[in-house]
Amino acid sequence: MSTTSVQKVSILGRESIHCGFHLVPYIVKTVLDTLPASTYVLVTDTNVAKLHLASFQSAFDGSKLEGRSRFLSYVIPPGETSKSREGKAEVEDFLLLNKCTRDTVMLALGGGVIGDLIGFVAATFMRGVCFVQIPTTLLAMVNSSVGGKTAIDTPHGKNPIGAFWQPEYIFIDAAFLETLPACEFSNGMAEVVKVRARPPLLAPFDLHPCPYLRPYIDHRYLERNEFSALESCSAEIFAAIQTPSKDYSGRTAATRSAAQELLLSVIAGSISVKAHIVTIDEHETGLRNLANFRHTIGHAIEAVLTPAILHGECVSIGMIFEAEVAHQLGVLSQVAVGRLTRCLRAYNLPVSLADPRIASLPTAKGLGVERLLDNMKIDKKNSGPQKKIVILSRIGATYEQKATVVADSVIAKTLSEAVRVVAGIPTKSPVTMATPGSKSISNRVLLLAALGKGTCRLRNLLHSDDTQVMMNALGELKGARFSWEDGGETLVVEGGQGSLSVPPKGKEIYLGNAGTAARFLSTVCTLVQSSAPGERTVITENARMKQRPIGPLLESQGCLPLSTAPAGLKGGRIQLAASVSSQYVSSILLCAPYAQEAVTLELTGGQVISQPYIDMTIAMMRTFGVDVVREADPATGKLRDVYHIPKQAYTNPTNYNIESDASSATYPLAVAAITGTTCTISNIGTSLLQGDARFAKEVLRPMGCKVVQTESETTVTGPPVGHLKALGYVDMEPMTDAFLTASVLAAVAATPPSKDRELTDGSRPTTTRILGIANQRVKECNRIKAMIDQLAKFGVETKELDDGLEVYGKPISELKEGVSVHCYDNHRVAMAFSVLGTVANGTILEEKRCIEKTWPNWWDDLQNKIGVDVEGVELLTAESGASASTPANAAASASVIIIGMRGSGKTYIGELTSSILGWKFLDADAVFEEKHQIGVPETDILRDLLSNNPTGHVISLGGGIVETPAARDLLKVPSVAPLSTSEPWFAECCSYMFVNYTGVLTSVGEPKTTNTENGATTLQPNGFRNEVERFFKHITGQRPNLVSTSADARRSYFLSLTYPDITPALPFMDELTARADAIELRVDLLRTSRAFDQPAKTLSLSRLPPVLLIHLKWFLSKGHFTDKVETFVDYPLKNLDLNNYIPSPLPPGVHNGGQQLSRDDPRAQIPPYRYDLYGVTNHFGTLSSGHYTVFVSSRGGGWLYCDDSRVSQADPKDVVGKPAYMLFYRRIKP
Repeated sequence: MSTTSVQKVSILGRESIHCGFHLVPYIVKTVLDTLPASTYVLVTDTNVAKLHLASFQSAFDGSKLEGRSRFLSYVIPPGETSKSREGKAEVEDFLLLNKCTRDTVMLALGGGVIGDLIGFVAATFMRGVCFVQIPTTLLAMVNSSVGGKTAIDTPHGKNPIGAFWQPEYIFIDAAFLETLPACEFSNGMAEVVKVRARPPLLAPFDLHPCPYLRPYIDHRYLERNEFSALESCSAEIFAAIQTPSKDYSGRTAATRSAAQELLLSVIAGSISVKAHIVTIDEHETGLRNLANFRHTIGHAIEAVLTPAILHGECVSIGMIFEAEVAHQLGVLSQVAVGRLTRCLRAYNLPVSLADPRIASLPTAKGLGVERLLDNMKIDKKNSGPQKKIVILSRIGATYEQKATVVADSVIAKTLSEAVRVVAGIPTKSPVTMATPGSKSISNRVLLLAALGKGTCRLRNLLHSDDTQVMMNALGELKGARFSWEDGGETLVVEGGQGSLSVPPKGKEIYLGNAGTAARFLSTVCTLVQSSAPGERTVITENARMKQRPIGPLLESQGCLPLSTAPAGLKGGRIQLAASVSSQYVSSILLCAPYAQEAVTLELTGGQVISQPYIDMTIAMMRTFGVDVVREADPATGKLRDVYHIPKQAYTNPTNYNIESDASSATYPLAVAAITGTTCTISNIGTSLLQGDARFAKEVLRPMGCKVVQTESETTVTGPPVGHLKALGYVDMEPMTDAFLTASVLAAVAATPPSKDRELTDGSRPTTTRILGIANQRVKECNRIKAMIDQLAKFGVETKELDDGLEVYGKPISELKEGVSVHCYDNHRVAMAFSVLGTVANGTILEEKRCIEKTWPNWWDDLQNKIGVDVEGVELLTAESGASASTPANAAASASVIIIGMRGSGKTYIGELTSSILGWKFLDADAVFEEKHQIGVPETDILRDLLSNNPTGHVISLGGGIVETPAARDLLKVPSVAPLSTSEPWFAECCSYMFVNYTGVLTSVGEPKTTNTENGATTLQPNGFRNEVERFFKHITGQRPNLVSTSADARRSYFLSLTYPDITPALPFMDELTARADAIELRVDLLRTSRAFDQPAKTLSLSRLPPVLLIHLKWFLSKGHFTDKVETFVDYPLKNLDLNNYIPSPLPPGVHNGGQQLSRDDPRAQIPPYRYDLYGVTNHFGTLSSGHYTVFVSSRGGGWLYCDDSRVSQADPKDVVGKPAYMLFYRRIKP
């Protein structure tokens, strides 16, 4: 015991925070020695009790408690629901029942819920008893356990009732983290990163407002370089929890591994910062508010997504949004935003609302800008209506020593997924600015420095998604170590000399949408060395990257994903096609020095694409000590496409300055050209390696711009607005990425070109013909097609060519306004059309974040540096997206076919529907009579009817049509059967069933009916027309049948119908359901076969409410009609709740209810949370279409599976005709 190594942290003048590994014996001994008591009560939850309660019980039992002392334990259910008034009362009743007195010591063993709850119990029981915090989660260790804030939840909010009650001790046993799921560890790391990002000192030590506390402030963990350690050591920190410690290793300093030491240092450092803040401001009177960096936006997001997303995940997104607000205000550099983003991603935390863990949630549709702004009104930092955010000025410092007032428009712009460029003349002309570092050079130099020997300092590195992907991949391969200097302005690379390792088994290197990284790393993977047989390196990507060609480089695979055996790069003579992308060539060139023998690279396939980029690669290799020799024809001296690369390791230069990006420079220069203003770009001139540096002289000057270019600077002054000249013919092969910028300028080039550039083939005078850009079809998207399609929205005509396109310029006044540009997740498409937006009023760019690939702060620079206003725009989308009940293959205005037997009311319903939808009604009976008279077969008539009226029609068909197999095949389209029937032919043809419950009409047009089943005369429900309108507008998607969940919506109400047979209640349904927004139909309580045999009828009778909740609650021992449950699955319901319905036999690999699925289980990946599997049902045996995807349960969620794959992720054509089953889950609160 005496050898236990403990690191102590001071808080409020006492070293009461003890940190170490495997501390249970130490904790028990310390508590018994220093906190004498008659009773020691340990409270934990059922999850923690299974793991750790026995060890505490054993330690207390082994301590030989004196006769007057005793040890009690109390276990409560896990989750936030226990942290309530009722939960607190249960704990207090336990204490009173066991006659605990004021000298009781309470031990809180668990996460934040346990600590908050037991701390509050301790604060109030017997007017206050001692308690000890023993947190078991990382989030609780570094946050909730430190500071003495205790509370419970109420229906009115989180933590509104509580007290400040300081624990006697806080024991941090980092060994507990070995049992923590990876997602929970990441959850806690968000708090650690937050602590390191904001300022560690809220007041200088010497100027502390409480002089008597100055000697007690702990200085040891307040160094600002801690953030750098978090950036560079994520793998080591994860290793500390992923490698179980054996034989209590880590308990003593001598047995503690380097990874354990690092983890403990990170935890203790974060705790020390929090302890320092508490020491200054124990009761949160003001200074402590600066600790709330990320709270304003993060809590607003959490209010929408809880409990599906963990607190730390919302914190992570909030940090990035608030950092972007600071950057938008011109306070925080893009370098700092990039560092923060990379650090959070390194700990597997989301950094945007587009993250699949967020976007896949049903509640994510509530993350609208207005909703989030409304949530932000409830923040303790606010002053009245003004919103306040902690604004960072750099990593480790704030703009003000208080939260800063930020306008709603600034926050909205940050939160919006799209932007609007406000047309007008830039206000900052003339402007001088620099562009970010070159993406092409940044990726190449990262690889060169990683493969080289020695340390290299990189300056002006592009901080973007692409370079981050490259750094992450090289880190996964253990090819180099990265760290930051100068506040993130300088990247320090410690080269690995070509030594690369296979990632851990099951680990894939994800490259996202980074094409450069994919091509370079495909060859790098051949250099990886193996440590065990059968190892392979796998690189993968997003969906678009799987379409981008890489075949000439990898003849057998063609495209990613790629699995590479570590067999080495053989070398010798290599032939490579270079007619699609020069990156193939650069990939081989960069890795060739590490081949098993010297490489001779011969390029084949005709003209080499982008030769300047190949020359750039060779020049950079020379800087790193490897000379590539290009072969020349001995007779003529003409250079051949053959390169000789020696077998020789790179030697890293001490420093390397990365050129600014020439492709990015085209956008501000083009703004000057189109608006008649002046722009100077520094660090872009004639001396650059990049081909796009030619853009100003070879494109802008012929268009009428004044261009002045030196070796290191380019200045462009545009002609008067509307006087750009067309280019005629221009070969852009040396600068292919710049063709998009040229295209948008050509769109408004309404003046003919100069005489020497005129086209002589009869083309229009304002034609710009751009050639040499065929490779642009295989970028992040087909950029040529993208430009053609999006320019058409502005009314600009174009023509696609084999090797490029033609653009026909028109006057600016003739451009269409208010155009919404789809950017294809392509940075260059977005930035190019933002140039056009400076003269085309109301231009919206739909995917504002796609520019993060090369110029993450383009929108801010466009506004702050160039002087063009940019506004945030929330794109209008339907509240429900595609209705869950709408077939996936149905067109937006697909005709509705109503099938019914004679007397079913199909004609009346059809006419009513056509008037409601504004569509044309077509009675097929009349068409059939006419066609039959001339001998046309019935099936041919039906085929013509459907093909000639595919959209905008309501078609009424007689029920007899379903008797012909050929006709049934034709009718497998969106259709409605307006009758209650169990005939399988109707079920085969229709997508929905609408029950027209008529009884016997006393006369046509009268609402009075006679119920033929009990003889009662009643009035037909008044809402019949409303029901037809709601039903058909829902299934056609015109108005989804949903209750608004926006913040300003009124309260909603629901009614539960518990009748054994609903039919007798029909006459009173209008009165029963008045003002009800939803009905719960307790099908489990139906007691007659009549009530259950016609479920569609039963559902339709309730008519009025917009949402119908179907509650099927069977118990296996005494269920009713369990064989008919599947008849409910295919109705257009909002919620279908199957509780405890377990058919037999179960699908393979599926277990009975009660099984807890971890978040890492492949069956619970969407949403990313933990679920309790509580229901399984076989579906219809086989899938007849691809639209059976997701059914949302009122208690959680359900997913349809086919061949162990979720149908929502499968191609419909791959699942049709295959057996399927449904899994239903209940969400488990954290």
